Amino acid sequence: MSDANTSVVESNDLLFGKKNFTFILIGVGLIFLGLALMSGGHMPSPEVWDESLIYSGRRITLAPMVIIAGLIVNVYAIFVKK
Repeated sequence: MSDANTSVVESNDLLFGKKNFTFILIGVGLIFLGLALMSGGHMPSPEVWDESLIYSGRRITLAPMVIIAGLIVNVYAIFVKK
């Protein structure tokens, strides 16, 4: 038996396409944006406690929603077809 006539075709296709990588980058960008929105809170004076700086709506509501949106976009990017 001769194996010279047998050819093996290897496909170098990527698992994700350009559309998937675009969505992944958007999702990662949303996650970093949410983390940036959550950061900060420097008190003007060490002796003064200002709850509005720590517990602002931007930190406890908006930032977690942006992070969760980024995670949802990343899950969508994994499951969407090329």
